[in-house]
Amino acid sequence: MTSSEMWGRDAAERYDAEETEMTSAPVLGATVGFLAELAGDGRALEFAIGTGRVGVPLRERGVPVTGIELSEHMAAVLRRKVDEDTLPVVIGDMATTVVPGEFSLVYLVYNTVSNLLTQDEQVECFRNAARHLRPGGRFVVELGVPPLRFLPPRQVAVPFDVSERHLGFDTIDPVEQILVSHHFTRDGEDGRYRRGASRHRYAWPAELDLMARIAGLERERRVADWDGAPFTQDSPKHISVWRKSA
Repeated sequence: MTSSEMWGRDAAERYDAEETEMTSAPVLGATVGFLAELAGDGRALEFAIGTGRVGVPLRERGVPVTGIELSEHMAAVLRRKVDEDTLPVVIGDMATTVVPGEFSLVYLVYNTVSNLLTQDEQVECFRNAARHLRPGGRFVVELGVPPLRFLPPRQVAVPFDVSERHLGFDTIDPVEQILVSHHFTRDGEDGRYRRGASRHRYAWPAELDLMARIAGLERERRVADWDGAPFTQDSPKHISVWRKSA
């Protein structure tokens, strides 16, 4: 068991409905297109596949996909969408769990590498990706850039969403590199809000490059989004691609 916090049944059941933007056609179309091009005619392995938000449409695109998922509840939601023969899923953590065969692509999307709360575990995640890749294969990570530039002196909280039905803000510990995302979500029409929080270990792009080098991977590309926009100092996230030597 890693330090990742477990997704329970209620959170798994709500996940797809609450992530409407990330499940929209424009976002998924760009994501799946990017990954399918890298996978080519090979197999893809998704770390922390969750409810299959990306894995299911990538499989429908014709790429054979296997998943690793820590939460049995998240995997159960995925299983309603596609059967085991079509998209196999192994229950386990992404830092140590090994599945049979070699893959042309291993990918980890939507900030999920930050669910591993120690640097050692994040390094092991990169090593696990390299372990599964065939020579010339790629490892792809989607991760936000830590929002430290928004913090004036002595402030520890940064809002990321203020809307009618949701208030979200991050509190940041820059010493331990731990970010806690706080969510207040309005349920129903009675005015009540449901509170939730999740912990993450943030990492700078350069730190991820060093983790990749430790795992025997070399950075091939870094862009700001799935459409391939240039990554700049103002980019709120990055898509990074590392390649295993042939």
